[in-house]
Amino acid sequence: MNPLLQTADAPAFEAIRPEHVTPAIDALLAAAEAALERAVGPDVPADYDALSLLLDVPVERLGRAWGHVSHLQAVVDTPELRAAHAGNLPRIIDFTTRLGSDARLYAKYKAVAASPAAATLGPQRQKALADALRDFVLGGADLQGAARERYAAIQDRAGALSQQFGLHVLDATDAFALPATEADLAGVPDDVRQAARRTAEAAGLPDFQLTLQAPCYVPVMQFASHRPLREALFRAYHTRASEFGPPELDNSALIRELLELRQEEAALLAHPTYAHLALVPKMAGSPDEVLAFVRDLSRRARPFAERELAELNQFAAGELGLPDLQSWDRPYASEKLKQARYAFSTQEVKQYFTEPHVLAGMFRLVETLFGVTIRQDEAPVWHASVRFFRVWRGAEPLAAFYLDPYARAGKQSGAWMDDSRSRWRRPEGGLQLPVAHLVCNFAPPVGEQPALLTHDEVITLFHEFGHGLHHMLTQVDELAVAGISGVEGDAIELPSQFMENFCWEWEVLQRLTCHVQTGQPLPRELFDRMVAARHFQGGLRLLRQCEFALFDMRLHSEPGAATRAQALCDEVNAEIQPVRAPPFVRYPHSFGHLFDGGYAAGYYGYAWAEVLSADAYGAFEEAGVFDAPTGERFRQHILEVGGSRPALESFRAFRGREPRLDALLHHLGLA
Repeated sequence: MNPLLQTADAPAFEAIRPEHVTPAIDALLAAAEAALERAVGPDVPADYDALSLLLDVPVERLGRAWGHVSHLQAVVDTPELRAAHAGNLPRIIDFTTRLGSDARLYAKYKAVAASPAAATLGPQRQKALADALRDFVLGGADLQGAARERYAAIQDRAGALSQQFGLHVLDATDAFALPATEADLAGVPDDVRQAARRTAEAAGLPDFQLTLQAPCYVPVMQFASHRPLREALFRAYHTRASEFGPPELDNSALIRELLELRQEEAALLAHPTYAHLALVPKMAGSPDEVLAFVRDLSRRARPFAERELAELNQFAAGELGLPDLQSWDRPYASEKLKQARYAFSTQEVKQYFTEPHVLAGMFRLVETLFGVTIRQDEAPVWHASVRFFRVWRGAEPLAAFYLDPYARAGKQSGAWMDDSRSRWRRPEGGLQLPVAHLVCNFAPPVGEQPALLTHDEVITLFHEFGHGLHHMLTQVDELAVAGISGVEGDAIELPSQFMENFCWEWEVLQRLTCHVQTGQPLPRELFDRMVAARHFQGGLRLLRQCEFALFDMRLHSEPGAATRAQALCDEVNAEIQPVRAPPFVRYPHSFGHLFDGGYAAGYYGYAWAEVLSADAYGAFEEAGVFDAPTGERFRQHILEVGGSRPALESFRAFRGREPRLDALLHHLGLA
């Protein structure tokens, strides 16, 4: 009766309890362990199908159940669930580490590759086999004795530290609350004020209570005219999980130890730095290539950013009485400058992006371009606000996804797509269809009014849905290279960043806007002002991404970086930015991408993949936004093939040529 052991089409999320976790993992680990021992034995031939049937089936089932547990801990965290997750995480890491470094299994896979039958494998299986052999080496399968034991210990410790890092950020974010009065919130939009009042009421407090959740933090920083309030929120947000807060939530020691462990792992695997190790399965060839790419982008963006900052300083001094513009003033001053220059505000535009119409418009766009149908359906969910959808092509089911759109306590911040299940022609028979989790942190509806999204949040939604399409529309039947699996880490953002471009098309916005009061779509003249403002402070935005990418790559490629992470952060800030950040800023301490998100030595991939995505979108600019043949080619050459071939081959197949950097600069307004 354990819901984590059920294999139904839709997991019984509402029935999963913390007490189910350990018994389920006990059973699934035992089955996977037994399968591993059989697979490496003499009775099992070095045959692709035999190994897949015997080993991949129980390992996939274990991974799927553990994925459900990890997902729930990220979106509906409780002390009991956290304890169950933490108690079983070392066991999962231990097994996956041993599986990936088992010399006996590695030898059997090498025998598969060397056999005459290997030449008869289809392209998908050949790519999966090549990736598996590479990953055995990266997983320590060539290590012996003490080195093998140390490698396993590193994986166990690093996994625990990464989880602890993320929990510290979550707890530090949830723990912060700032009481505010009516006067404090001058200029703050009414829907944000109402949400802050409800938060105060829930805590039994008068007036208002502000949090560091994005639906509160972002608009308060943009619109609150009370400068001390902005400074207090800014300091709290940018010092989360650092030495400026509770010692038990300080991530400083975790960052140092994680970096030291990564460097030790790289040395064990005969790589000079962790960055060299991390780039093995990516498109970029070396840390120097990445550093040159990032610095080239920052060099191109710097003159634009300097002009933008000078304009902002002049405006703030002359119009807002802020001659000494500080970091906590910039979002506020930028919003005022944008209103003055383009005659609209973020809040004005937000009234047109009602969540039901945004979703309906996005679904219609996807249906038109990619020849699918999206329909809401019923399935067990983990929270009342979560919805479930199925994706069809004609009468053929393709995939399904859950949408969890709203911020709440106990839910990690940010937005992401994760796989609940991947497409797989199962060895025991039957086609398993993919299922995705799409998670955002938008402000929930207020009263009878639907949720309202900023245009930036609409872009975020399209971005995550792009990841979802990559996962869901794959036609690859081999588990290891279906959907996003097997895609190089610096190319995985291609479909997501590609989808963002549609949020700037008049024909698209007409179909997904509906004013919350009047029901009217976005007016053309307001859209034109939005487009005129599209590249507003684009240089500053790109420099910020370059700063993150350069910090990440230097952090993982320079000797001694583990002991001077904050000093390195300050050096990068001085190199990239026209104005230094305040000395108290500790953004590495909440930088989940690097320490709890799988992007270590890979954050540059956002800019790298944006070269591909901007150039790919150029095909739609040439043919038409709703051009179905172009959409079909994108689906066939990019989305459907997943990781079954190198990303550059997929790009060439779609575009007919190599990618061009000029496309990215054009899309950023920096050409």
